[in-house]
Amino acid sequence: MINTDFAIRSFKGGYDDNFQYLLTCLQSRAQVSIDAALPLDTIRPFIDGAFVAMLITHTHGDHIAFIDEYLDAFPELLIIINECSAGRISALNVHPAMDGEQIQIGQLLIDVLHTPGHFPDSCCYKLENVIFTGDTLFVGRTGRTISQGSDNGELYHSVYSKLLTLPQDTLIYPGHDYGKSPTITIAKNIEISPLLQAANEQDFIERMAAFEASRNQTL
Repeated sequence: MINTDFAIRSFKGGYDDNFQYLLTCLQSRAQVSIDAALPLDTIRPFIDGAFVAMLITHTHGDHIAFIDEYLDAFPELLIIINECSAGRISALNVHPAMDGEQIQIGQLLIDVLHTPGHFPDSCCYKLENVIFTGDTLFVGRTGRTISQGSDNGELYHSVYSKLLTLPQDTLIYPGHDYGKSPTITIAKNIEISPLLQAANEQDFIERMAAFEASRNQTL
């Protein structure tokens, strides 16, 4: 059995209170970033091991805004991205990730979950009791479905079939700081979010419509 001790450092900034994470394997000192939402200079002081990979949650501009800075500084960096968008990234090493695949970084085993809905190439990355959810799931709500390629039905199945069925003590690390806390367990998130309490797909779609209507009223 592999002992997979790890550390997560969170950074906030980018274009819209984005979160970027630096994940470190404490045994091998291999390091991996989740997204490229913040400038390299923000992250670089904390790169003190072998910076080997970047996990892309999806290719909306704010999540890959600074990827060229990272690739210029670390040209061998492995870019892990959903297979449907692998061709959109120009890098020496691009790994087209498939749903259900497990990726090893140092001694860390990371599960890939393809979670379309917010965007067709949305992926979540699970490591033990932690999941990096990008814009698929936030603290207090799901992601929105207002972009070209978004789909409420796909989002429902991604969230309800792939995320909410995980162990209830799984900690969510989202792509933006939109909630009352930076992270939350799945169980607590269901408790506080009407969007995570839908009876079925149609109920979810109606709740999403009501959520968007309430947002428009506050603009």
